[in-house]
Amino acid sequence: MKNRQNLALAVATVTIGVVAGIGAVILSLFLEVIEKLLLNFHETASHPYAWPVSPQRRVLVLAGVGIVSAVSWWVIRNKLKPTVSVRDAVAGDAMPVGSTILHTFTQMLFVGAGGSVGRELAPRELAAMLSQWWQRQMRRYLHLELAASDRRLLTAAAAGAGFAGVYIAPITGMLFSVEILWKNVSRRSVIVSLAMSVIATFVGSWLKGFNPYYLLAKTNFTPQNCLIVLVIGPVCGVLGALFRRGIQRAGMQQAQRRTLLWQLPLVALLTGIIAVWFPQVTGNGRALAQMVFDNQQANLVPWLLLSAAIKALVTLLSLKAGAAGGTLTPSIAIGAAIGATVGTLMSPLLPSVPVWQCAMLGAAALLAVSQQAPLMAMFMLFEVSHLNYSALLPMGLGIVLAMVVANWFLPPKQPQVETGEAETAERLQAKVDRVLENEQ
Repeated sequence: MKNRQNLALAVATVTIGVVAGIGAVILSLFLEVIEKLLLNFHETASHPYAWPVSPQRRVLVLAGVGIVSAVSWWVIRNKLKPTVSVRDAVAGDAMPVGSTILHTFTQMLFVGAGGSVGRELAPRELAAMLSQWWQRQMRRYLHLELAASDRRLLTAAAAGAGFAGVYIAPITGMLFSVEILWKNVSRRSVIVSLAMSVIATFVGSWLKGFNPYYLLAKTNFTPQNCLIVLVIGPVCGVLGALFRRGIQRAGMQQAQRRTLLWQLPLVALLTGIIAVWFPQVTGNGRALAQMVFDNQQANLVPWLLLSAAIKALVTLLSLKAGAAGGTLTPSIAIGAAIGATVGTLMSPLLPSVPVWQCAMLGAAALLAVSQQAPLMAMFMLFEVSHLNYSALLPMGLGIVLAMVVANWFLPPKQPQVETGEAETAERLQAKVDRVLENEQ
């Protein structure tokens, strides 16, 4: 019996890895089509936002897509079969096929038009739903029955694999599954999650190749980075804790019913207006982060602080207004701006430390705090930026300092409201009620 269950788990791991990778490719292609049709550009690391587009067109596109997305999410949350978050799916709840597909493609539409949310939630949700669907097919047609714990593990692993297929980051996908969703590091969970993420990465690489998501200089990190990270780590710990609180509050107060129909278009319009003067604020944060990594001017400290504040504001407003999306890449952009600010201010004391390295250390530290996932944050930056081993020591030190400082600011019990993951109004209100009961 045990051998049969292990066989079923192995078959499911391989097939779901392939399916998760295909889902990631389909979503990536859909995003490229949206960007081409609406903004007439093809996104790359060297061309991360639609800079040739006129400000008027950018505003009109965001306003129009804001209306379409608001209607889509209103229908999903109030008229269709209740959607289920990835965390609830890992706990055993079934994800509806139709609602989940519409939800994930609406996310890619919104961020492709310039909405200020991360794009990593959609492939995670789609892969988790496809994992549950495939497990049902195995049971029905192949008569392969999985243990309840293995079914939940496969769902968690699939979510990480969906991320890996989009960002070509297999270790990050595995750590997301094990560290954030499964919360149980064992040989079984690591083998299943890593194997699935590797397979999804291989499938996704057919479209994306193995190119870095962020373009960086090739200068090695030095021991002097450990001195400057003594400041970057604590600063990003405080600001990361505040950003995490903002994310949680946005989730608890997220527009669900009629308010969604006017709040989200209004926030999308506001984002478009801001983008007239500051186009890097649009999208998932890649454009802002890349601009920070490329910046070498010491007189832009006020601009760096303003860019971090604006990106945080429009992201939180988008989530509160009803948008669904991730917060990983916005966290990277905000942390990069903060790290670059600290690096620029301290450059008279440590002139040999490149500002882009300070930006990278800040990005990792703030990401770790905002997601409460230090290992996932560190390896995500390593994989998507193609960093070498010299970054390991200062980045690890910065993340440790940020996590320690953040624990002084974050309450012991974190509200388990999943911002960005679509819920019906009734399901979300039930979660909020449970949080309030626990805090009393």
